[in-house]
Amino acid sequence: MAASSGEHMALTVSEDRATQGSGSQALANAQRQLATAARVVGLSEGAHQMLARSRREVRVSIPLRRDDGSVEVLTGFRIQHNVSRGPGKGGLRFSPQVSLDEVRALAMWMTWKCALMDVPFGGAKGGVVIDPRLYSDAELERITRRYISELLPVIGPENDIPAPDIGTDERTMAWIMDTYSVSVGATVPSVVTGKPISVGGSLGRASATSRGVVHVALRALEHFGLQPAASTAAVQGFGKVGSGVVEFLSQAGVTVRAVSDQYGAIANPRGIDSQALHEHVAETGTVVGFAGATPMDAARLLELDVDLLVPAAVEGVIHADNAPHIRARLVVEGANGPTTTAADQILESKGVAVVPDILANAGGVIVSYFEWVQGNQSYWWSAHEVDERLRERMLGGWERVLTMSHTRSLSLRDAATATAVGRVAEAHGLRGLYP
Repeated sequence: MAASSGEHMALTVSEDRATQGSGSQALANAQRQLATAARVVGLSEGAHQMLARSRREVRVSIPLRRDDGSVEVLTGFRIQHNVSRGPGKGGLRFSPQVSLDEVRALAMWMTWKCALMDVPFGGAKGGVVIDPRLYSDAELERITRRYISELLPVIGPENDIPAPDIGTDERTMAWIMDTYSVSVGATVPSVVTGKPISVGGSLGRASATSRGVVHVALRALEHFGLQPAASTAAVQGFGKVGSGVVEFLSQAGVTVRAVSDQYGAIANPRGIDSQALHEHVAETGTVVGFAGATPMDAARLLELDVDLLVPAAVEGVIHADNAPHIRARLVVEGANGPTTTAADQILESKGVAVVPDILANAGGVIVSYFEWVQGNQSYWWSAHEVDERLRERMLGGWERVLTMSHTRSLSLRDAATATAVGRVAEAHGLRGLYP
């Protein structure tokens, strides 16, 4: 096949000019990564165009009757980027920063993540433009149920399977499962993953992304000659992913010197007590004010002199302005898309290894797949079985990417994306075009 130049596709962003900011930047980064992979694997221009566009995009209006009786209308999205290898899979986020381009980018990254880790799903993502902190639990339930009701024609255990993301949790997934189940007249546990254990969730799902990040981070440290017990780390973000990363790194003997959340950052060069920090956050809702560390500028956390940096918050936090100042030997992406294309190039020139998101944070979708399988079979695995299978998949993915990187003289990101894109393109080719 003739190789695609990819240049015009690499710069493609949303046709919707109302969508701006970080979402458009995330989509531009995703498109550039695809363009690089297309050149590596020799995609035709037609194949490149198919993979650069979403298979299906849905925008819905969500009318909400608030607790005071007033009515407002929210906006929600669901993007199915690609379903050639299986049903769509991807999280649902409630955030004021949600945009159509952001969801497009996240759905594309999910496609590559599933393909790279050999999970038989395609990529999807959803979001509602909302700050959940400003709404009551009853209002959030009504929002969730109406959003899912609008999407009933396009979701389902064989079509598109949501999961928790920023601003949503296992309770949100229980509402989705119930709404869908009522609509079809039967209980369908496998319509979502990340559910409470009591309604069909999987043991180990809540911590799966964090555990996956740490499985790969520890192996990467050892690959670069750094023993965990002699290594230091900084973790940006203390939510679903970051809090677990701090805990599991500490258990492995890594000294976590700094942690941040949306309110601020703290540091202790001798190491932060993970258990004490979790207790503090449970009481106060933030890492700020933790007695076992001193306050620091959150932006400076990314530039600390540590062996391992884990950005585990949102996309685009490592960019051209701060990448020259990053001193970590290794960056392991706990968040989706935390490093821009320009920053990638700078870090590579500095000799900083970046383990990409589609590999590093794939633990969540891997155990989501396990949960989906268990739900379909009505047979549940032990926590030990889940973690052992997760570890095997994560380390297998690391070895595949490392081998590709060495064989083709590629960065870890380019090796991971090219591997994934090649698998999706192969599925496209084998299935053919209809009609």
